[in-house]
Amino acid sequence: MKKIITVTFNPAIDKSTTVAELIPEKKLSCTTPVYQPGGGGINVARAASRLGGHVTAAYLAGGYTGNYFNELLEKERIKCLVTQTNAQTRENMVVFETKSGQQYRFGMPGPEIRTSEWQQCLASITAIPEMDYLVVSGSLPKGIPVNIFEELAKMAKHRRAKLVVDTSGEALRMAVAAGVYLIKPNLRELSALTGKELSSEEEIVAAAQALVKSGNCQAVVVSLGARGAILVTADQILKLSPPTVNVKSTVGAGDSMVAGIVTLLAKGEDIAEAFRYGIASGTAATLSPGTELCHLTDVEELYKQLQRQPDFFPFLSYFKTNKLE
Repeated sequence: MKKIITVTFNPAIDKSTTVAELIPEKKLSCTTPVYQPGGGGINVARAASRLGGHVTAAYLAGGYTGNYFNELLEKERIKCLVTQTNAQTRENMVVFETKSGQQYRFGMPGPEIRTSEWQQCLASITAIPEMDYLVVSGSLPKGIPVNIFEELAKMAKHRRAKLVVDTSGEALRMAVAAGVYLIKPNLRELSALTGKELSSEEEIVAAAQALVKSGNCQAVVVSLGARGAILVTADQILKLSPPTVNVKSTVGAGDSMVAGIVTLLAKGEDIAEAFRYGIASGTAATLSPGTELCHLTDVEELYKQLQRQPDFFPFLSYFKTNKLE
């Protein structure tokens, strides 16, 4: 199987707990918190490992929270490449309110990273002997310039690895400008990237097609939440809706989707089948509470359901039939 390297510049310890009701100015009794290592690329690495991928997680970590973060990953037997930082690793919070059934997510900005630290991180990644897929996911903390994606794109090209990026804002714009294999924006992120307010599926597809035609990326997977996702490449446009499930948490669903896609690609499957597996992985993540991510048994069962689903169709044919072009 091909080697997957994930990069996380802004990891976090994800703490999840439950309260009966969120009430201002009152001391609230919470359930025992669950601590898990998080951040985009970390979640991709954790999920890919569960799905049988050969993955190494490269990330920055520091302070006593960074030490605990490393311990949490060691318990999951994730192969790690850690760059120590002077500042402490951030902590995020997820709170589930039982009265309303609503989930509240509190994301912290993260520490400021020194130039020498992120440069050392890049150097350590460059030194990895085998690299087939380079997955960069999550936000950039203070101190790391957005043009770091130029260096990552050069590295991937030099190593003949496929660069997969899941980020937002200016970082996503710079990544696409530098050249990537695949991006996975949601609707809001794709709208911001293209500078257009996108709503209809034909507008979404047209925007994704323009990115592919620019030559700066080979595949665009647009996440539409409960409506599923759309895959656009140079020769195919596919849409898939997820199976109906009892959603417990949406945390890490996008990261699990990326993990599913890249893991199946690493196993030699084509992009269309990897897309299907990615939908199964992202949906499986919603079956778990808090920040638990996907589990292999759930992914395999949902994948079987998606293989039987009749609405996995060439979307372009649908457009032509309905005169949407």
